[in-house]
Amino acid sequence: MKNLIFYTLLLFVFNSNVLSKETTFNKELFDKAQSEGKIVIVSSWIKYCSSCASQMKVLDRAKIDFNNIEYFKFDVRNKEISNLLNVQYQTTLLIFKNNKEVYRSVGETTKDLIYKAIKSSI
Repeated sequence: MKNLIFYTLLLFVFNSNVLSKETTFNKELFDKAQSEGKIVIVSSWIKYCSSCASQMKVLDRAKIDFNNIEYFKFDVRNKEISNLLNVQYQTTLLIFKNNKEVYRSVGETTKDLIYKAIKSSI
């Protein structure tokens, strides 16, 4: 019985992570945000990736905490976007300023380090 409850909860956790993930990256909106002088943050994710969900949670909060940033996310299996941004791995974090990439990391999920990267880009 304990195993059944455990696996049911585990399934629920995985499903909740999947439901929160969606591709919001759009090349036109990406270009527009950069032309408006915004700091643009892009992150990649893949289904069932818990570190992706953790990173996205921090970035969703950063969107509220910082003025003048635009945040986009995409499924790393989308080859058009992956190739455009030269991203090969999930949980990749990119920050753009003045139409240039100023920061890149893979696997970073720590709020303090992500916020430090954003602050250094402002």
